Amino acid sequence: MVRPADESAARMKLLRTIMLDPSDTFVFDPPAEPGEWAVSGAFCFWHRESASLHGKARSAFRSGFLGVNSLGWSTLVQIVAASEDDCTALRDLLAKQLLTHFGAPDEAAARAAADDEIAFVQSLCSEPQDSLVAVHRTFENGEVREQFRTLRPRAGTKPARAFSFFEVEGEEEPGEAVDLIGMAERKG
Repeated sequence: MVRPADESAARMKLLRTIMLDPSDTFVFDPPAEPGEWAVSGAFCFWHRESASLHGKARSAFRSGFLGVNSLGWSTLVQIVAASEDDCTALRDLLAKQLLTHFGAPDEAAARAAADDEIAFVQSLCSEPQDSLVAVHRTFENGEVREQFRTLRPRAGTKPARAFSFFEVEGEEEPGEAVDLIGMAERKG
């Protein structure tokens, strides 16, 4: 069966940064702008030693998605519908960022890497549209390991507040906590 182009495009999903509260502005430097296309961003840490990561860089490593436009970080991303044009625009922007900021050797290599990142993003979008995704990264045996959790609305409930209607699916939540209030107080 052949599907119309617009039907397959409606099924394509990508990730966009989302900011439910101002905590990302305290945790990351820089924070991503809400609504940016996002990728995992693990490649930003491939050639870094875990011991060299401190403060906001450590926070970005442990729990950030990379906003492709700003190269800022977001704790959560939202699964959204995307078109072929959106996917192409994301690939072009990411390839440009890989060339400019991450040392891709040429445009072909940058596009190939961008395509790989987008394919990975799409693999994370198996849950329904508007679900939120969080990441927890660790260094294990010299490699970056990522665990993803999906937060989605409970069936049959009307969402009143962002923090009251999500349930977690996936691996157990990491045992570490970030004291956002303490960080804000120390900053002020």
